[in-house]
Amino acid sequence: MTGLSDAAVRRLKTVGNWPEFPTGRYAALQEIGRGGMGTIYLARDEELGREVAIKIPNALASSVMDRRLQSEARALASLEHPGIVPIHDAGRLADGRIFYVMKRLEGRTLDEYLDSVADIGERLRVFERLCDPVAFAHARGIVHRDLKPENVMVGAFGEVMVLDWGLATNVGEQGDTGSVIGTRGFMAPEQARGEAIDERADVYALGAILFLLLTDVPPGSGRDTAAALAARQVPRPLRAICAKALSPDANARYRSVREVGEDVARYRAGGAVQAHRETLLEKAVRVGRAYRTAILLVLGYILMRTLVALWAGW
Repeated sequence: MTGLSDAAVRRLKTVGNWPEFPTGRYAALQEIGRGGMGTIYLARDEELGREVAIKIPNALASSVMDRRLQSEARALASLEHPGIVPIHDAGRLADGRIFYVMKRLEGRTLDEYLDSVADIGERLRVFERLCDPVAFAHARGIVHRDLKPENVMVGAFGEVMVLDWGLATNVGEQGDTGSVIGTRGFMAPEQARGEAIDERADVYALGAILFLLLTDVPPGSGRDTAAALAARQVPRPLRAICAKALSPDANARYRSVREVGEDVARYRAGGAVQAHRETLLEKAVRVGRAYRTAILLVLGYILMRTLVALWAGW
């Protein structure tokens, strides 16, 4: 009799720990993600013949984890937007843990995406699209609280999805007592202090993501953001947008995520941004770039007419 290889034994142990779903509708295929709160499995929906993703708490009999997963499922169910993963189903395992079923996503997380895309214009386009689902959630009174590159997915066709709403909360709610909820470097100061937060906490996180998109280095760790942006020769309007979103004072930030996205859109379109007061020289350069073709045509026409007039005078 041939013994099992070490790899086969490890595989059996892994499969043995996979969840068993009630009614046999779902069958786990492989683990595709694991975090501090829960694990995500790729599974097959036998009833509809499709692959789905299923999230399950890591801990057994944990009322805290159950509440957070239920809160996340309800948040997703209330946020029907192309940039937010749709939820299909929810239930309980035989061991009492709750689970929810969502669309299987294919793509790269934002940090993986940055490794292959160097063009700033393309990165800013992704940032604009990231602002849309966050603004949508804010309009329904929900703050994400954990926006970071790992929680953003970029699809093969440029679609941008915001993931992991497990820490989402209602606008104005205070942070969890005695604990810091969020991710250092992407967490607003008031959030780190456990104070009541609003949409401006997510504005700060988006500012941190924008800083990463512009510099290829993560924010925080005592880094002088203004100096880091200047060292990378980031244009002044983009520096101003980033600095405004990252202001330690919530009242000095953009009032909404939509305002951040609109300022970035204005920059990409060659317009003036709200966060930066232009000098006359900067305005002249910007207008020149925006209307370069028209200006060249007018100058060419004037030059041609001048040459014709000179020729006729001879």
